[in-house]
This record gives sequence, C-alpha cells and structure tokens, in this order.
Amino acid sequence: MTTVTAQRSVLSTRRGVFTLVLLCTVQFIDIIDSSIMNVALPSIRADLGFSQQRLQWVLSGYLVTYGGFLLLGGRAADLIGRRRLLVAGTAVFAVCSLAGGLATNGGMLVGARVAQGIGAALMAPAGLSILTTTFTEGRDRTRALGVWGAISGVGAAAGVFLGGVLSEGPGWRWVLFVNIPVCVLIVAAALRLVPGERRRARLATFDLPGAVLITAAMLLLVYALVKAPDAGWGNRHTIGELGTTAALLVGFVVVERRTRNPLFPFAIFRTKGLAAADATQLIAFAGFLSVFFFLTLYMQNVLGYSPIRSGSAYLPVTAGIILAAGISSQLIPRIGTRPIIVAGTLIAAAGMFALSRLPAHGSYLTDLLPGLAVMSIGLGAVFVTVTTAANAGVPADQAGLAAGLLNTSLQLGSALGLAVFSAIATARTNHLLADHIAPPTALTAGFARALLAGSIALLVATAIALRATNTRGRSPQPEPAPVSGTPATVPAE
Repeated sequence: MTTVTAQRSVLSTRRGVFTLVLLCTVQFIDIIDSSIMNVALPSIRADLGFSQQRLQWVLSGYLVTYGGFLLLGGRAADLIGRRRLLVAGTAVFAVCSLAGGLATNGGMLVGARVAQGIGAALMAPAGLSILTTTFTEGRDRTRALGVWGAISGVGAAAGVFLGGVLSEGPGWRWVLFVNIPVCVLIVAAALRLVPGERRRARLATFDLPGAVLITAAMLLLVYALVKAPDAGWGNRHTIGELGTTAALLVGFVVVERRTRNPLFPFAIFRTKGLAAADATQLIAFAGFLSVFFFLTLYMQNVLGYSPIRSGSAYLPVTAGIILAAGISSQLIPRIGTRPIIVAGTLIAAAGMFALSRLPAHGSYLTDLLPGLAVMSIGLGAVFVTVTTAANAGVPADQAGLAAGLLNTSLQLGSALGLAVFSAIATARTNHLLADHIAPPTALTAGFARALLAGSIALLVATAIALRATNTRGRSPQPEPAPVSGTPATVPAE
C-alpha cells in the first residue's frame, strides 16, 4: 500500500496540475520583475524627475534585496513553513507593487522596489521547495522541474517585451499595478492547494546571528557588484565593500560551525553535484542575462528601435526556450542531466559568439535573430537541467535551502555578469571614442566585446558542468524523522 502511494502520479490529478501552475506563476512574476522595468525607465525619469545616477536604483534596489535575502528566505521556508513564507512574501510583493505604482517621487518608488525584492526573496525559494517536495516521483519530478525551468527562462526574456507593451500603452505605473491581481490569485491558490505546516523551529532556537551575518554579506555583495561598473573595480569603496563581504562570510562560517541549530547546515554540500550545478548556473547566467541588457541597448541606442519593438525582438527567444525545455525534459530520463547541460552551454556559447559579431548598421533578421535563436535553445536546456541536477538527492527538510542556493546563484550570476561585462563594454567604447570613432560604431564595438566575454563565460560553465550530478530525475532522500520536541511538518496531500 505504501509503495502504491509513493509512486502515485501527482501530475495526473487536477490538484497537481493547478499546484504546478501556481508555483510556476510565482517564479514567473519574480523573474519578470527583474527586467520588466528596463524599458520603462525613460518614462519614469521624465515623470518623477529622477537623476540619471539615481534612476539605476529602480532596477538595482530590487536586485540587491532579492539576491541578499534569498538564502535567509530559503532556510526560513524549511524552518517556519513553506506555505507561510510563500503567502507572506506574496503579500509584501503586492503591497510594494501598489506603493511603487502610486509613487509621487523617486524615493518612494525606490523604497517600494527595495521592499519588493524582500518579498520576492521569500516567494521564490518557498515556491521551488514546495515543488520539489510535492512532485517526488521520478517522471512527475522531471516534468514539473522542466516546466518550472522553462517558465524561468521565458520570464527572463518576456520581461522586456511586457515592459515595453505596458509602458507604451497604459503607462509605466501599470508595470507595477499588473502584479497586484496576480499576487491575489497566488495567495488564494496557495491557501487552497498547498497543505499547511507547523513550525519546525521555535524563535528561541532560531539562528539569529547567522541570519544577520549571511543576509548582511549577501546584501553588501550584490550592492558592490551593482555599483562596481560606475564606481570602478579599483575604487576604494568597491574594494572596501568586497573586503567587508569576505569578513562577514568568514564570520558566518565560524558562527555556523559552532551553533547548535545552524541556519545553514553545510552538510547540504555533501549532496553529490549540488555545488557544481549551482556554480554552473552562476557562471552561465552571468553570460545569459547580459545578452538581454546589451542587445536592448544596441537596438534602442544604435538601431533606433522603440521600446515595444526591441521587446518584441525577444519573442522568438521565448519560443526557443519552451521548445528546448520540452525536449530536454524528455531526454533527462534517458541520458541524464549532465550531457544536456554541457550541450546546452556549448550551444548557447555559439549563439552568443554569433551575436558578438553584430555590426553598427545591423539588421534584425540577419544579425540578431540567428544568434538569439541558437542561444535560446541552449538557455532552455540549461534552465531545466541545472534545476533538476541542483535538487537531486536533497533531503526534503533542506529543500528550501537548496532552492535558496539555486536562486541565489542566478541572482549573483546576473549581478556579476552585468558588473564585469559592463566594465568591458565601457572600456572598449571609451577607447574608441578617444580615437574619434563615431559613437554608434564605438557603442557597438563595446557591446560586441561584452558579448564575446559572455560566450567565454559559458565555456567556463561547460567545464564546471562536467562535475554536476548526472541525475535522471530521481526523487530526494526521505525526510528525516523530527527530533524529539520538534513538531513534524504536516505531510503533503
């Protein structure tokens, strides 16, 4: 009887399908809000009177807190309850979206975006950990993670398009207002579909020093990476911030080694291939996410595309991601994740190399579309398989932490990629401008150099991926029995 229950397909039920839709919606809204504001920035600047220097914090404020609180959010989901964290994070996200949409000045908008990032950092790992502990049977798990990975990739590509449509249509405020009805649906569906849980940890035993140290370290690290392109890598502030981050991380490790109930049990890295999968995602997405940034600037500042036209240019990318994700999900049970990750990063590197050849007077059909199409196939394959590999064999009571690590690698990769590749692009462009090269040509050369560096990063990710787990979608290990005095989690329905 027990065997039959364990092998029962959750995805064959209506409840299972609706649960997967819910969790993918959570990931989609978190990812899309990392990029949807990009094309709305000119309208925001004109409406609220932003300076150019402060304008970047409409984007960076969200990324700093999103990346900074992910590890805390992931572990808190394990200890306090996944549904509880998902609902709380979604409520914060919705309130901040409303506040940002109603903003009457720049400070109010930036403050709303900073707090919105905290909400996203609670939502994302809670959602992924609910997915991995709900869909545990091999075929279900592979399909669910495949859909989740595809949605992540689509969200990254679709943000620019939807931002252009909304900012040119009803106005930039609707880029934020559109989140509110989606969040209401998420909360209602979570309360209906996701089983409630009891707290695993009492407040008295919660590792507060560890929580403070790791959150401060991650916040400062992402902040330093975001500021580095403008301040400079050799700037004393940048060096000081990175040095302080290192000191906080050392302090965190010392605290976690000594505390009885650590926030971050380092034993999770004994899970074979987890560190390699997370590192692969970090390096790969340093390259991936920079593509959308530099190509959007190229289309708008060099080719003169409107926001909605440059956003529409990424629609084929979403189709390629969905296609590759579907094929990869079917291949995982047959050949495992490692060959697909390696193939995906190599394909994506080839696509980015093709994009790095773009000319100053380029054409979308001949100079952009082929490279984007090839890159999207690799992107879809990597999203699905890295997610599967990073969650393979993780104990259920550490699923939130594993989800937090995976999402953190994505956010750190994004911030690191933009920081490093922006510096490369700026240096190349400034050198050519000093030689009196025409601005469009100099800008294009800078973007091309950054894209070339991104393709090299993907080759590095390929080498790291060789050490990732070659899982075929196996279930996580059984959740250990609760310690005496600690209430157990209510099992999933």
